[in-house]
Amino acid sequence: MAIREDQNRFKTIIKGKVREDFKKYVTNGELIGRREGEFVKISMPRIDIPTFRYGPKQDEKGVGQGAGGDPDGQPQQGQPGSGQGEAGENPGDHMLEVEVSMEELAEILGEQLELPKILPKGSKNLMAEKNRYSGIAPVGPEGLRKFKQTYKKALSRYISSGTYSPDDPVIIPIRRDYQYRTVKKTQTPHTKAVVIYMMDVSGSMGEEQKEIVRLESFWINTWLKKHYKGLETRFIIHDAAAKEVDEETFFKTSESGGTLISSAYKLCQQIIQKDYPFDEWNVYPFHFSDGDNWSGEDTRICMSLLKEFFLPNVNVFSYGQVESKYGSGQFLKDLQKEFENDQRVTLSQIDNRDKILDSIKDFLGKGK
Repeated sequence: MAIREDQNRFKTIIKGKVREDFKKYVTNGELIGRREGEFVKISMPRIDIPTFRYGPKQDEKGVGQGAGGDPDGQPQQGQPGSGQGEAGENPGDHMLEVEVSMEELAEILGEQLELPKILPKGSKNLMAEKNRYSGIAPVGPEGLRKFKQTYKKALSRYISSGTYSPDDPVIIPIRRDYQYRTVKKTQTPHTKAVVIYMMDVSGSMGEEQKEIVRLESFWINTWLKKHYKGLETRFIIHDAAAKEVDEETFFKTSESGGTLISSAYKLCQQIIQKDYPFDEWNVYPFHFSDGDNWSGEDTRICMSLLKEFFLPNVNVFSYGQVESKYGSGQFLKDLQKEFENDQRVTLSQIDNRDKILDSIKDFLGKGK
């Protein structure tokens, strides 16, 4: 019990350290690369547990039976000095590597940004069947036999019949003593969700801009997975044309040329219509760009797709504009003008890495 309490206290200390430096972890891409399954390894300075240490009595100058040091504070022969020599007696700074679960990171993210819980749509339309153990019965499959209850039943039989002997406490259950867990099938709402990331990879989107998108999408996924088990993700890149890619390609592709944003929206529409019916899935499209689009006509096509297809059906449509010295930033202005008071659209301007947390709050703060 004491060991478990110590472990819990240690975990609390670790979480406190992560909270203190949370912005650093959000803006540092190293953390993403240290993910192993549902855990992330985090390096932090060694944490010393407080202990009592004995020192000399106040009235004594020396230590032990021998004479003390020179009253002037000069080291005696054989004693360590305090100069600038190479050797030293103090420990160096050692890094401690600890594992933090994705669930814990999501909790810390929610606390730091005061994010509301998501209320999934579509949960009433899809039911999952689960087995729930509801009681004990005298019959059942052997795999569900309960040893403790069976033993108690046999012991009660021995005592009531007068055959129990404390000197020879052997209890042998017979068939009528057997006790089994009973199973009841229950129907529970089951929600599914998909995040579809779209990113402009034209020449004006540099490595820093893509790294910002990479970091932000990691934390968005971390939060959404807290609310949707088995969250699916899809990735679309585009310049003047769009294509679906895997996650690694999404963040490493370097393209050039013009930008037609509608190409990504049209491909996203096709993916949703083919694989993610709205009555069964919670759909989250995210689009990241520096705001350049080829023409006003293509922007009008994008607005039409948003009004007629995306907004009536998806949970929320999110657009993040990453600051680039080569991008005009016009697309964000067009969206602000068209959907100024529409709660189904979330817009965020991401000037640099330090704005990632603010942008995540923009996207997830509505709880949709």
